[in-house]
Amino acid sequence: MNTTLQTIARDLGRMLQALAGMVLFSTLVPLIWREFWAIPSLLLAGVLPFLIGRGLSTYFADAPEPGKLHGMMIAAAGWFSVALFGALPFLFIAWTASLDPTVLAVPPSVDTATLAAFRNPLNAVFESMSGFSGTGLTMTDDESVLPATLQWWRSFTEWVGGVGVIVLTTAILSRQGSGSLTLYESEARSEKIHPSIVSTVRTIWWIFLLFTFVSIFVLWLAGMPLWDAINHAMTGLATGGFSITDNSIATYDSAVIDFALLPVMILGSIAFPIHYLMLNGELRNLYADLQTRWVFGFFALGTVALWGMLLANNTYDSAFEALRYGVFQFVSAASCTGFQTAGSLGQRWPAEAQLTVSLGMVVGGAAGSTVGGIKLVRALTLVKGTAFRISDVFYPDSAIRHFKLNGRDMTETEANREFTEAAIISFLWVIFLGLGVFVLLAALPERFTLANVVFEVASAQGNVGLSSGITGPSMPTVTKVMFLFNMWIGRLEIIPVIVLIRAAFIRGGMYR
Repeated sequence: MNTTLQTIARDLGRMLQALAGMVLFSTLVPLIWREFWAIPSLLLAGVLPFLIGRGLSTYFADAPEPGKLHGMMIAAAGWFSVALFGALPFLFIAWTASLDPTVLAVPPSVDTATLAAFRNPLNAVFESMSGFSGTGLTMTDDESVLPATLQWWRSFTEWVGGVGVIVLTTAILSRQGSGSLTLYESEARSEKIHPSIVSTVRTIWWIFLLFTFVSIFVLWLAGMPLWDAINHAMTGLATGGFSITDNSIATYDSAVIDFALLPVMILGSIAFPIHYLMLNGELRNLYADLQTRWVFGFFALGTVALWGMLLANNTYDSAFEALRYGVFQFVSAASCTGFQTAGSLGQRWPAEAQLTVSLGMVVGGAAGSTVGGIKLVRALTLVKGTAFRISDVFYPDSAIRHFKLNGRDMTETEANREFTEAAIISFLWVIFLGLGVFVLLAALPERFTLANVVFEVASAQGNVGLSSGITGPSMPTVTKVMFLFNMWIGRLEIIPVIVLIRAAFIRGGMYR
């Protein structure tokens, strides 16, 4: 085997071991909830990736450190593999409930139609990919009837996936050196909190843990039951959007809970380095940092626009109701969380409101946070870069110009590089969005409008999870596969997946 495949196999093994640790840790939940019948399924789902991961990491322990090419391929292959093996708890628990081994004493009430959907391996992989990618689209019809073990596993996958599987692996294994930095950057991250990448990822996790406990407390005070608060704090902060209720946050029908979730989602939309600075007393970054400033500005602008559309169309009975649902859904969309309070948006909201929410999902929040989408900094780079290019016409050739963005004073060469990167990723984002729309229009019944389809594909690729009513276990297989691809590329910002596919199909992965 060539050195590239050895490096990929070694680091893939480490990621699978981290996944195994997640599954085995989750056996605490059936012990607490007395769902003892689910424990063998979790043990088997944890042992399999551990054995495979341990074998790969041990056998290829002496493989070279990853370079930029390796890092992208490891990120793409690793995330897909984690989603694949992360489907095992869904699959094994669903089949255990169906087969009902006498020795396990499975309660008859457990084997619901919702759980039965996960006996289909594709549905289980879909749910796992949706969780780890922080998307939140689901194959469940009624999350409230799932065993607590699977309610937890869905939330846990989003909580870990929000920060990143590679970030988790680096924090656990404490591997110093350039290899860890390469992998960290391949997971669509660039800014470091400390010079050491291991110290950076550990600080990220400490911040994330702190905010998680604060979010749980806030939601509990707002009136959520404790179990609900734990799960929604995890998925809200991770901007994932999985819920343990049938109608997401609409189940509670509480304006207090709606408004309590807004700061949780906004926290997840701000870059971790900014959180670190603010926790150290540098509160000015709340407005001095360009991305953070634009997070609040973009959320406010989108909310006002959406509120106006809902008022103009008399969607709700009062201005307060329109504001309540408008601000929640836009922040949920632009933060790429995917919680819903307004029911199925495709049935009640006008097309222009759906498309406004779709714009929020496409753009997303700050780079370096837990959100999906193109990211605000890229959108800003495109806008300012376009203006910079146009104004270039009015300067003589001898002029030396500098491009300023977020406190950085860049030369024209550096500005061109930033602008080109933002343009390429945005262009690819739109191309694959269009591909998803084409596939869905061809496969779905005619009752779904173009606005419904664009909304759903943007939700999948933006890793958001809001639905216009399309996603569900009865979807055609081709649409499920398309959404799996959309969620995968959306989480990794497309390039790593394209690199992996090119390596696999054009050169068979035989890079030396």
